[in-house]
Amino acid sequence: MPVDPSGPPLQVAEAGHLVEGLLRFLGEDPTREGLRGTPQRVVRSLQSLTAGYEHDVAGVVNGAAFADTYSEMVIVRDIDVYSLCEHHLLPFFGRAHIAYIPDGRVIGLSKLPRIVEIFARRLQIQERLTTQIADALDDVLSPLGVGVIIEAAHLCMMMRGVQKQNSRTLTSSMRGVFLSDQRTRAEFMELVHRRRADGT
Repeated sequence: MPVDPSGPPLQVAEAGHLVEGLLRFLGEDPTREGLRGTPQRVVRSLQSLTAGYEHDVAGVVNGAAFADTYSEMVIVRDIDVYSLCEHHLLPFFGRAHIAYIPDGRVIGLSKLPRIVEIFARRLQIQERLTTQIADALDDVLSPLGVGVIIEAAHLCMMMRGVQKQNSRTLTSSMRGVFLSDQRTRAEFMELVHRRRADGT
């Protein structure tokens, strides 16, 4: 778990000492001008980047799921995603595309990016992040189907290891008719990727 931002200051101080030790391990002098205060800034940055641990789906949705007769596909695409790879603590970033087909209930559109955010702001792998978003929406709405696609670039592949600068990772998680019906899935994929042809 990340340092509790509402906890006593000693927690932040202890975490800062750990970062200071890491800087020394790297051969740096934490007392030099450019690094003064860096341990505390790193701790606060990590608190922000892992703030999703402090939230849950019910709190984010907060009653904004409503009865409605709309029965066609709903898509919110190009949701910005920023997360930390749990293997190297390096960022991965990209876009999420979410679709669902209601079965008597719809959700406030702004809640979809917020659901993405609470799972992205944790130590993650892209595969699990994709699945968690799909599961959350499925649990909240019990829709006819849910589809989630994430496209992301991983700095752990770009800055280290294979160092492939142009690689992108795509993951998908399908539920209900998006999994069982090829035409529904194809419609979702076509609407998500149409922007590459028309620029939208």
